[in-house]
Amino acid sequence: METIAMWFKEGGFVMYVILAVGLLGLSVIIERSIVLIHKYNVDARALWGKVSKLIRDGNAPQAQALCKDSDAPLLRVLHAGIAASDGSERDIQNAIDEVTLEVMPTINKRLSHLLTIANIATLIGLLGTVHGLMEAFGALANADPSQKATILARGISIVLYATAFGLLVAIPMLGAYAVLQSKAHKIIDDIDEFSVKLINLLHSRRKHVV
Repeated sequence: METIAMWFKEGGFVMYVILAVGLLGLSVIIERSIVLIHKYNVDARALWGKVSKLIRDGNAPQAQALCKDSDAPLLRVLHAGIAASDGSERDIQNAIDEVTLEVMPTINKRLSHLLTIANIATLIGLLGTVHGLMEAFGALANADPSQKATILARGISIVLYATAFGLLVAIPMLGAYAVLQSKAHKIIDDIDEFSVKLINLLHSRRKHVV
């Protein structure tokens, strides 16, 4: 903490800009973590086990009710497919596709912002370093020749704080992006897999009844 406080004291206003960017990224991480890891989190295979059993037993309305009143994308997709089960296979597919197109943007929402924020933090850090170097070299013009080496070394040391802090903000952003993107892909893969399973199950049930 003392080291970071020293960085802020000597790094200049750029450090506060990077901090603001970092806080913005942190808010995105918290919001996306709540949505993807908590709100959208579903044990897909356990859910499918219950839904498929109810459908095979002829309890499609109960299976539909099991998927009702949820914001989880997978449950919304399954609910739409089961609700259209009295229609043709094309009707079921269209119902699933419609809801899938609705939920996909909510899954990937703001994730790309983390990459942008990480890049911005790094670039602002570099900008602060370049600006500081320009000031450091400018100060050498009027410096005593015997002190130039000391002034230059200290100036470079100070201006590198901006780059270091920019990287300190950017690296966790990239790590969080990787984790959240992986979770988003898992949700999308579950939708793809179990929507197809639902269509096949409803189709086979209809053939069996006929």
